[in-house]
Amino acid sequence: MSIYPRLLADLKTSPKKWLVTGCAGFIGCNLLEPLLANGQEVVGVDNFIAGHKSDLDQVQAMVTEAQWKSFRFHEGDVQDLSLCHKAAEGCAYIIHQAARGSVPGSVADPIGFNAANVTGFLNMLVASRDAKVKRFVYASSSSVYGDCPGSPAIEDTLGQALSPYAVTKRVNELYAAQFARHYRLESRGLRYFNIFGARQDPKGAYAAVIPRWIDAMIKGKEVQIYGDGETTRDFCHVANVVQANLLAATQPWPAQDGKSDHLPHQVYNIANGGATSLNELHAALKAELNARLPDHPIAEPIHTDFQPGDVRHSLASIERAQQELGYDPTHTVSEGLEAAMDYYIKQSGERLEARS
Repeated sequence: MSIYPRLLADLKTSPKKWLVTGCAGFIGCNLLEPLLANGQEVVGVDNFIAGHKSDLDQVQAMVTEAQWKSFRFHEGDVQDLSLCHKAAEGCAYIIHQAARGSVPGSVADPIGFNAANVTGFLNMLVASRDAKVKRFVYASSSSVYGDCPGSPAIEDTLGQALSPYAVTKRVNELYAAQFARHYRLESRGLRYFNIFGARQDPKGAYAAVIPRWIDAMIKGKEVQIYGDGETTRDFCHVANVVQANLLAATQPWPAQDGKSDHLPHQVYNIANGGATSLNELHAALKAELNARLPDHPIAEPIHTDFQPGDVRHSLASIERAQQELGYDPTHTVSEGLEAAMDYYIKQSGERLEARS
Protein backbone atom coordinates (compact mmCIF):
# COMPACT_ATOMS: atom_id res chain seq x y z
CA MET A 1 0.00 0.00 0.00
CA SER A 2 1.31 3.48 -0.89
CA ILE A 3 2.60 5.53 2.04
CA TYR A 4 2.02 8.84 0.23
CA PRO A 5 -1.60 9.41 1.39
CA ARG A 6 -0.46 8.83 4.96
CA LEU A 7 2.36 11.35 4.46
CA LEU A 8 -0.10 14.03 3.33
CA ALA A 9 -2.29 13.31 6.35
CA ASP A 10 0.75 13.56 8.65
CA LEU A 11 1.69 16.93 7.19
CA LYS A 12 -1.63 18.38 8.28
CA THR A 13 -0.95 17.43 11.90
CA SER A 14 2.72 18.43 11.89
CA PRO A 15 3.27 21.80 10.17
CA LYS A 16 6.84 22.69 9.26
CA LYS A 17 8.58 25.51 7.44
CA TRP A 18 9.72 24.72 3.89
CA LEU A 19 11.67 26.59 1.25
CA VAL A 20 10.91 25.93 -2.42
CA THR A 21 13.29 27.58 -4.87
CA GLY A 22 11.99 28.03 -8.39
CA CYS A 23 8.51 28.13 -6.83
CA ALA A 24 6.93 29.84 -9.85
CA GLY A 25 8.34 27.28 -12.26
CA PHE A 26 6.64 24.16 -13.59
CA ILE A 27 7.61 21.74 -10.83
CA GLY A 28 7.98 24.36 -8.11
CA CYS A 29 4.39 25.62 -8.30
CA ASN A 30 3.09 22.05 -8.44
CA LEU A 31 4.95 21.46 -5.16
CA LEU A 32 3.77 24.69 -3.60
CA GLU A 33 0.07 23.84 -3.90
CA PRO A 34 -0.01 20.58 -1.87
CA LEU A 35 2.34 21.99 0.76
CA LEU A 36 0.07 24.96 1.41
CA ALA A 37 -3.09 22.86 1.09
CA ASN A 38 -1.76 20.53 3.78
CA GLY A 39 -1.01 23.21 6.34
CA GLN A 40 2.68 23.91 5.78
CA GLU A 41 4.45 27.25 5.99
CA VAL A 42 6.32 27.86 2.74
CA VAL A 43 8.96 30.33 1.64
CA GLY A 44 9.37 30.70 -2.10
CA VAL A 45 12.16 32.10 -4.28
CA ASP A 46 11.96 32.79 -8.01
CA ASN A 47 13.47 35.29 -10.46
CA PHE A 48 10.65 34.86 -13.04
CA ILE A 49 13.09 34.04 -15.83
CA ALA A 50 11.48 30.64 -16.37
CA GLY A 51 8.66 30.84 -13.83
CA HIS A 52 5.47 32.89 -14.16
CA LYS A 53 3.56 34.98 -11.66
CA SER A 54 0.36 33.72 -13.29
CA ASP A 55 1.17 30.22 -12.05
CA LEU A 56 1.52 31.53 -8.50
CA ASP A 57 -1.86 33.21 -9.01
CA GLN A 58 -3.29 29.82 -10.00
CA VAL A 59 -1.93 28.25 -6.82
CA GLN A 60 -3.44 31.06 -4.76
CA ALA A 61 -6.82 30.36 -6.35
CA MET A 62 -6.55 26.67 -5.41
CA VAL A 63 -5.90 27.15 -1.68
CA THR A 64 -7.77 28.97 1.07
CA GLU A 65 -7.00 32.53 2.10
CA ALA A 66 -5.55 31.29 5.38
CA GLN A 67 -3.33 28.78 3.60
CA TRP A 68 -2.06 31.42 1.17
CA LYS A 69 -1.09 33.64 4.12
CA SER A 70 1.37 30.89 5.09
CA PHE A 71 3.35 31.63 1.92
CA ARG A 72 6.13 34.22 1.84
CA PHE A 73 7.69 35.05 -1.51
CA HIS A 74 11.11 36.46 -2.36
CA GLU A 75 11.66 37.65 -5.91
CA GLY A 76 15.33 37.11 -6.62
CA ASP A 77 18.04 34.78 -7.86
CA VAL A 78 19.77 31.93 -6.04
CA GLN A 79 23.05 33.35 -7.38
CA ASP A 80 22.58 35.93 -4.58
CA LEU A 81 24.02 34.20 -1.49
CA SER A 82 22.51 36.74 0.91
CA LEU A 83 19.04 36.02 -0.47
CA CYS A 84 19.64 32.27 -0.06
CA HIS A 85 20.58 32.77 3.59
CA LYS A 86 17.55 34.97 4.21
CA ALA A 87 15.13 32.53 2.58
CA ALA A 88 16.57 29.44 4.32
CA GLU A 89 16.42 30.88 7.83
CA GLY A 90 14.29 28.72 10.12
CA CYS A 91 13.38 26.16 7.44
CA ALA A 92 13.17 22.47 8.23
CA TYR A 93 13.16 21.32 4.60
CA ILE A 94 14.50 22.85 1.42
CA ILE A 95 13.37 21.69 -2.03
CA HIS A 96 15.69 23.21 -4.61
CA GLN A 97 14.12 23.39 -8.06
CA ALA A 98 15.64 26.64 -9.33
CA ALA A 99 17.80 25.95 -12.38
CA ARG A 100 18.11 26.50 -16.09
CA GLY A 101 17.03 23.50 -18.15
CA SER A 102 17.65 22.31 -21.73
CA VAL A 103 20.51 20.50 -23.41
CA PRO A 104 20.67 22.75 -26.51
CA GLY A 105 20.28 25.83 -24.32
CA SER A 106 23.37 24.85 -22.35
CA VAL A 107 25.36 24.28 -25.54
CA ALA A 108 24.45 27.82 -26.61
CA ASP A 109 25.16 29.41 -23.20
CA PRO A 110 27.47 27.26 -21.02
CA ILE A 111 28.56 30.18 -18.83
CA GLY A 112 24.99 31.18 -18.01
CA PHE A 113 24.04 27.60 -17.22
CA ASN A 114 27.04 27.14 -14.96
CA ALA A 115 26.22 30.33 -13.05
CA ALA A 116 22.58 29.38 -12.50
CA ASN A 117 22.98 25.65 -11.96
CA VAL A 118 26.32 25.38 -10.18
CA THR A 119 26.92 28.69 -8.41
CA GLY A 120 23.24 28.95 -7.47
CA PHE A 121 23.24 25.35 -6.25
CA LEU A 122 26.37 25.85 -4.14
CA ASN A 123 24.85 28.96 -2.60
CA MET A 124 21.79 26.96 -1.57
CA LEU A 125 23.95 24.23 -0.05
CA VAL A 126 25.84 26.81 2.00
CA ALA A 127 22.61 28.47 3.12
CA SER A 128 21.12 25.08 4.03
CA ARG A 129 24.19 24.12 6.03
CA ASP A 130 24.21 27.43 7.90
CA ALA A 131 20.46 27.24 8.60
CA LYS A 132 20.89 23.68 9.89
CA VAL A 133 17.98 22.39 7.83
CA LYS A 134 16.78 18.86 8.41
CA ARG A 135 17.08 17.86 4.74
CA PHE A 136 17.94 19.36 1.37
CA VAL A 137 16.17 17.85 -1.66
CA TYR A 138 17.24 18.91 -5.14
CA ALA A 139 16.44 18.39 -8.79
CA SER A 140 19.03 16.42 -10.70
CA SER A 141 18.48 14.99 -14.19
CA SER A 142 18.57 11.83 -16.26
CA SER A 143 21.11 13.68 -18.42
CA VAL A 144 23.84 12.65 -15.97
CA TYR A 145 23.74 9.14 -17.49
CA GLY A 146 25.13 10.53 -20.77
CA ASP A 147 26.38 7.79 -23.05
CA CYS A 148 25.96 5.01 -20.49
CA PRO A 149 24.96 1.97 -22.59
CA GLY A 150 23.03 0.12 -19.88
CA SER A 151 19.25 0.07 -19.86
CA PRO A 152 17.40 0.68 -17.68
CA ALA A 153 19.55 3.37 -16.05
CA ILE A 154 20.66 2.41 -12.54
CA GLU A 155 21.83 5.12 -10.16
CA ASP A 156 25.36 3.83 -9.54
CA THR A 157 26.33 3.43 -13.22
CA LEU A 158 27.03 6.60 -15.20
CA GLY A 159 28.47 7.37 -18.62
CA GLN A 160 30.18 10.45 -20.03
CA ALA A 161 28.20 13.68 -19.91
CA LEU A 162 27.04 14.81 -23.36
CA SER A 163 26.19 18.46 -22.68
CA PRO A 164 27.09 21.38 -20.39
CA TYR A 165 23.67 20.98 -18.79
CA ALA A 166 24.48 17.38 -17.87
CA VAL A 167 27.80 18.52 -16.40
CA THR A 168 26.05 21.05 -14.15
CA LYS A 169 23.68 18.41 -12.81
CA ARG A 170 26.49 15.96 -12.14
CA VAL A 171 28.42 18.68 -10.33
CA ASN A 172 25.32 19.29 -8.18
CA GLU A 173 25.37 15.66 -7.09
CA LEU A 174 29.10 15.77 -6.32
CA TYR A 175 28.73 18.95 -4.27
CA ALA A 176 25.77 17.54 -2.33
CA ALA A 177 27.80 14.43 -1.48
CA GLN A 178 30.69 16.59 -0.23
CA PHE A 179 28.39 18.66 1.98
CA ALA A 180 27.07 15.39 3.41
CA ARG A 181 30.63 14.20 4.02
CA HIS A 182 32.10 17.35 5.54
CA TYR A 183 29.08 19.05 7.15
CA ARG A 184 26.62 16.14 7.57
CA LEU A 185 24.03 18.06 5.55
CA GLU A 186 21.36 15.49 4.71
CA SER A 187 20.38 15.60 1.05
CA ARG A 188 18.60 13.60 -1.61
CA GLY A 189 18.90 14.23 -5.33
CA LEU A 190 16.12 13.32 -7.73
CA ARG A 191 17.08 12.46 -11.31
CA TYR A 192 14.05 13.52 -13.31
CA PHE A 193 13.13 11.74 -16.53
CA ASN A 194 11.09 13.85 -19.00
CA ILE A 195 8.49 15.40 -16.74
CA PHE A 196 5.19 16.72 -18.10
CA GLY A 197 1.87 18.03 -16.82
CA ALA A 198 -0.17 21.10 -15.94
CA ARG A 199 1.62 24.47 -15.69
CA GLN A 200 4.32 23.36 -18.13
CA ASP A 201 5.18 26.17 -20.54
CA PRO A 202 5.17 25.32 -24.29
CA LYS A 203 6.75 28.63 -25.27
CA GLY A 204 10.42 29.19 -26.01
CA ALA A 205 12.98 27.51 -28.21
CA TYR A 206 13.82 24.85 -25.61
CA ALA A 207 10.37 23.98 -24.29
CA ALA A 208 9.70 20.36 -23.33
CA VAL A 209 8.47 18.12 -26.11
CA ILE A 210 4.92 17.32 -24.91
CA PRO A 211 3.56 20.87 -24.39
CA ARG A 212 5.44 22.09 -27.47
CA TRP A 213 3.93 19.39 -29.67
CA ILE A 214 0.41 19.88 -28.35
CA ASP A 215 0.70 23.60 -28.89
CA ALA A 216 1.80 23.02 -32.50
CA MET A 217 -0.98 20.49 -33.16
CA ILE A 218 -3.66 22.85 -31.88
CA LYS A 219 -2.28 25.66 -34.03
CA GLY A 220 -2.29 23.43 -37.13
CA LYS A 221 1.49 23.39 -37.39
CA GLU A 222 3.72 20.45 -38.21
CA VAL A 223 5.42 18.75 -35.27
CA GLN A 224 9.18 18.46 -35.65
CA ILE A 225 10.67 15.11 -34.62
CA TYR A 226 14.43 14.95 -34.31
CA GLY A 227 15.73 11.83 -36.06
CA ASP A 228 13.65 8.84 -37.09
CA GLY A 229 11.24 9.04 -34.17
CA GLU A 230 12.47 5.84 -32.56
CA THR A 231 14.31 7.76 -29.87
CA THR A 232 12.77 6.71 -26.54
CA ARG A 233 12.12 8.53 -23.29
CA ASP A 234 10.73 7.63 -19.87
CA PHE A 235 7.94 10.21 -19.58
CA CYS A 236 6.67 10.98 -16.08
CA HIS A 237 3.68 13.04 -14.96
CA VAL A 238 4.40 15.88 -12.54
CA ALA A 239 2.17 14.40 -9.83
CA ASN A 240 4.69 11.57 -9.49
CA VAL A 241 7.48 14.13 -9.11
CA VAL A 242 5.62 16.00 -6.38
CA GLN A 243 5.18 12.74 -4.50
CA ALA A 244 8.88 11.92 -4.86
CA ASN A 245 10.00 15.29 -3.51
CA LEU A 246 7.78 15.15 -0.43
CA LEU A 247 8.84 11.59 0.29
CA ALA A 248 12.52 12.45 -0.19
CA ALA A 249 12.22 15.31 2.28
CA THR A 250 10.40 13.44 5.01
CA GLN A 251 11.16 9.72 4.87
CA PRO A 252 13.89 8.33 7.17
CA TRP A 253 17.08 6.80 5.85
CA PRO A 254 17.04 3.02 5.43
CA ALA A 255 18.85 0.92 8.03
CA GLN A 256 22.60 0.76 7.39
CA ASP A 257 23.44 -2.45 9.28
CA GLY A 258 25.62 -0.68 11.81
CA LYS A 259 27.68 1.29 9.27
CA SER A 260 29.06 4.42 10.88
CA ASP A 261 30.55 5.88 7.69
CA HIS A 262 27.24 6.21 5.85
CA LEU A 263 26.89 9.56 4.11
CA PRO A 264 23.46 11.18 4.45
CA HIS A 265 23.21 11.70 0.68
CA GLN A 266 21.58 9.61 -2.03
CA VAL A 267 20.29 10.02 -5.58
CA TYR A 268 17.15 8.46 -7.06
CA ASN A 269 15.66 8.01 -10.51
CA ILE A 270 12.20 9.57 -10.68
CA ALA A 271 10.25 8.26 -13.67
CA ASN A 272 7.61 5.71 -14.62
CA GLY A 273 10.05 2.95 -15.50
CA GLY A 274 8.78 2.53 -19.08
CA ALA A 275 10.04 3.60 -22.52
CA THR A 276 7.95 5.52 -25.07
CA SER A 277 9.26 6.36 -28.54
CA LEU A 278 8.70 9.79 -30.03
CA ASN A 279 6.57 8.20 -32.74
CA GLU A 280 4.43 6.50 -30.09
CA LEU A 281 4.16 9.78 -28.18
CA HIS A 282 2.99 11.64 -31.28
CA ALA A 283 0.32 9.01 -31.90
CA ALA A 284 -0.85 9.17 -28.27
CA LEU A 285 -1.09 12.97 -28.30
CA LYS A 286 -2.97 12.90 -31.59
CA ALA A 287 -5.45 10.38 -30.18
CA GLU A 288 -6.02 12.48 -27.03
CA LEU A 289 -6.58 15.60 -29.10
CA ASN A 290 -8.86 13.83 -31.57
CA ALA A 291 -11.00 12.61 -28.68
CA ARG A 292 -11.51 16.19 -27.49
CA LEU A 293 -11.37 18.08 -30.80
CA PRO A 294 -12.67 15.57 -33.37
CA ASP A 295 -12.94 18.10 -36.19
CA HIS A 296 -9.52 19.63 -35.67
CA PRO A 297 -7.01 18.67 -38.43
CA ILE A 298 -3.60 17.52 -37.21
CA ALA A 299 -0.64 17.75 -39.59
CA GLU A 300 1.72 14.83 -40.09
CA PRO A 301 5.08 15.26 -38.32
CA ILE A 302 8.30 16.15 -40.12
CA HIS A 303 11.63 14.51 -39.30
CA THR A 304 14.84 16.52 -39.00
CA ASP A 305 18.42 15.80 -37.91
CA PHE A 306 19.21 14.59 -34.41
CA GLN A 307 20.12 17.30 -31.90
CA PRO A 308 23.78 17.49 -30.78
CA GLY A 309 24.30 16.16 -27.26
CA ASP A 310 20.98 14.33 -27.22
CA VAL A 311 20.63 10.80 -25.81
CA ARG A 312 19.16 8.09 -28.06
CA HIS A 313 17.38 6.01 -25.42
CA SER A 314 16.47 6.86 -21.85
CA LEU A 315 14.78 4.42 -19.46
CA ALA A 316 14.92 4.42 -15.67
CA SER A 317 15.04 1.79 -13.00
CA ILE A 318 12.92 3.20 -10.16
CA GLU A 319 13.61 0.35 -7.76
CA ARG A 320 15.77 2.37 -5.36
CA ALA A 321 13.14 5.11 -5.03
CA GLN A 322 10.45 2.50 -4.49
CA GLN A 323 12.41 0.65 -1.82
CA GLU A 324 13.98 3.56 0.07
CA LEU A 325 11.40 6.32 -0.33
CA GLY A 326 8.18 4.38 -0.79
CA TYR A 327 7.77 5.99 -4.21
CA ASP A 328 4.66 4.67 -5.94
CA PRO A 329 3.79 6.51 -9.19
CA THR A 330 0.11 7.39 -9.37
CA HIS A 331 0.05 8.30 -13.09
CA THR A 332 1.13 6.18 -16.04
CA VAL A 333 2.07 7.99 -19.23
CA SER A 334 -1.41 7.54 -20.71
CA GLU A 335 -3.10 8.58 -17.44
CA GLY A 336 -0.79 11.58 -17.21
CA LEU A 337 -1.57 12.68 -20.77
CA GLU A 338 -5.28 12.36 -20.10
CA ALA A 339 -4.93 14.41 -16.91
CA ALA A 340 -2.84 17.13 -18.54
CA MET A 341 -4.52 17.43 -21.93
CA ASP A 342 -7.34 19.77 -20.95
CA TYR A 343 -4.83 22.14 -19.36
CA TYR A 344 -2.63 22.16 -22.47
CA ILE A 345 -5.62 22.78 -24.72
CA LYS A 346 -6.86 25.62 -22.51
CA GLN A 347 -3.43 27.28 -22.45
CA SER A 348 -3.02 27.04 -26.22
CA GLY A 349 -6.51 28.42 -26.74
CA GLU A 350 -5.81 31.39 -24.47
CA ARG A 351 -2.66 32.21 -26.42
CA LEU A 352 -4.55 32.03 -29.71
CA GLU A 353 -7.23 34.38 -28.36
CA ALA A 354 -4.57 36.79 -27.09
CA ARG A 355 -3.04 37.03 -30.56
CA SER A 356 -6.36 37.56 -32.39
